[in-house]
Amino acid sequence: MDNEIVYSSKATDQKAQYDASAKRLLGQKIILAHILIRVVEEFKGMDADTVASLIEGEPYISQVPVELGLTNKETVDARTGERIVGLNTESSEIDEGKIYFDIIFYVRMRDGLAKMIINLEAQKNEPTKYFILNRAIFYTARLVSSQKEREFTGSDYNEIKQMYSIWICMNMKENSLSHIHMVKDDLLGEQDWKGNLDIPNIVMIGLAKEIPPKEERYELHRLLGTLLSQTMTAEQKLKLMKQEYDIPVDRHGIRDEVKIMCNLSEGVEEMGYAKGEVAGKAAGRAEGEKIGEARGKVIGRSEGRSEERVDIILKMHKKGYTLEQIMDVTDMSESEIKAIID
Repeated sequence: MDNEIVYSSKATDQKAQYDASAKRLLGQKIILAHILIRVVEEFKGMDADTVASLIEGEPYISQVPVELGLTNKETVDARTGERIVGLNTESSEIDEGKIYFDIIFYVRMRDGLAKMIINLEAQKNEPTKYFILNRAIFYTARLVSSQKEREFTGSDYNEIKQMYSIWICMNMKENSLSHIHMVKDDLLGEQDWKGNLDIPNIVMIGLAKEIPPKEERYELHRLLGTLLSQTMTAEQKLKLMKQEYDIPVDRHGIRDEVKIMCNLSEGVEEMGYAKGEVAGKAAGRAEGEKIGEARGKVIGRSEGRSEERVDIILKMHKKGYTLEQIMDVTDMSESEIKAIID
């Protein structure tokens, strides 16, 4: 039992590190720009580098609380004595009980003057305890209402900034993309009410488990699926990002972040195997020889498959197949294949 607790604790810790690394990768300006030009009307057709240059400062990653009254922070300018209200930026490590927006940032419009607020959220799976769209609506409402006293004061509602809450939901049945926003239905008459229906926007991005083919309609999903994949190697990810999206992977720490993610993903998987082995041994002792014998058969079959894979790799190498071709067929990393060949 003690070993199970240790393995569970380590796996949970590595999972938390993996999630944090994924947010840091998604929070890279050039990655955010590629998302914006594909989901926000204002930036469609623009160059990714240009959009990246319009993002103000550094995105806030797991720093801004969601809860009522905590999103903003009020301070006083020591020189002028003026009251200043800004986003409440604190590390999520301070209070693990709080809920934080994954990523928040400001981006300027094409004119370089007006700006909008962007919120990006990533979910491993569609939640079962609540409807994900309800949560997205709540986040959107918070990011609109929290602008009072920060983006505008008193009753100057014309200064409310347009905002987008973009949700990436992985492991879905199919790839999907939805824009949810306000519309006006005239039930009687055609009064032209003054105001901006485009203030609140929700974008839901559903990612299937498999990386989609290289087609224009899948550009966004192919990029996000690659970034968040737990099966692709770091080099495979970096190669696709550079060749298909012209993303400078050697800038801004993208290469390092991708490698960290892949290493952490392997670590979580290894912890899971170790925990499973400990649990299996415990079950074997408890249930007796029958379970032990069955488990032995499973291990034997697994080892047989491993030997079969090694044989396939050696035969492909002997016939002159490239490392990339062998990687595609066996779904193994370059280092693993080289080790077997050597």
